Amino acid sequence: MSRTNTLPDFKNTPVIDQVGVEERVARFTTRSIKKSSKGQALKMILNMIDLTTLEGKDTEGKVKQMCYKAVHLHDVIPNLPTVAAVCVYPSMVKIAKDALKGSSVKVASVATAFPSGQSTHDVKIADTKFAVDNGADEIDMVISRGEFLSGNYNFVFDEIASIKEACGTARLKVIFETGELSTLDNVRRASEIAMAAGADFIKTSTGKISPAATMPVTLVMLEAIRDYYYKTGRMVGMKPAGGISTSKAAIHYLVMVRETLGGAWLSNEWFRFGASSLANDVLMQIAKEASGVYQSIDYFSKD
Repeated sequence: MSRTNTLPDFKNTPVIDQVGVEERVARFTTRSIKKSSKGQALKMILNMIDLTTLEGKDTEGKVKQMCYKAVHLHDVIPNLPTVAAVCVYPSMVKIAKDALKGSSVKVASVATAFPSGQSTHDVKIADTKFAVDNGADEIDMVISRGEFLSGNYNFVFDEIASIKEACGTARLKVIFETGELSTLDNVRRASEIAMAAGADFIKTSTGKISPAATMPVTLVMLEAIRDYYYKTGRMVGMKPAGGISTSKAAIHYLVMVRETLGGAWLSNEWFRFGASSLANDVLMQIAKEASGVYQSIDYFSKD
């Protein structure tokens, strides 16, 4: 489909001051929170995590174990939330959906020839519809980075819009793979294209290449969300994915979200972490806050 007559001019998106972005990010990392607030922040982070398994060796048993952990993060520690969602390949969606029946945990599925995005439009649509038909609540699609880097912005817009349509009632997260976009200017442009095309979330990375999520990239995306909200009144979510493995780093991200977008975005409806390894570090910190000592990593399941 063609929408070139109604598209904004994506070639004239704001130019990003990289030095300014890095200076602002440095200030976020110096913030500290009171001990009384730390426990609340740690539980908030847990509730924002998408536990993920996206490997060729994934099995039904591994997915079921991850789903169990999503609901039972650490049964010895009282009053823990669940994670926000589990994220799996389309072929594992039904297994995850059945395993999570009766819980509040969402099932997310990657689609559109994840992680490369190198396939035909028909295959990408079929990939998306298969996941939705099997019960996916959310779809994490990858953009066609080759088309984007070639300047074919209308192509990228139309592809996102058609996937959004194929999602039906499922929410759409659009993955940029920012490590391949090279510049912050490109990150800002991709953000504006995705939001204009109907994305419910914008997401940094697949977690398959490095660098993945970084604070400068995330700040640029948050500022794009803020400006889009001021212009349209529509909230769009944010998901940094890959490379966030410690509670300390995750708290820095929460501070950045709070100071850039405000408290309305501080829930898993509008902010997620794509970082499965983060969950265990947060659990260790919560256990330490309660007991005064760190537990061994052996007390926490890997999946």
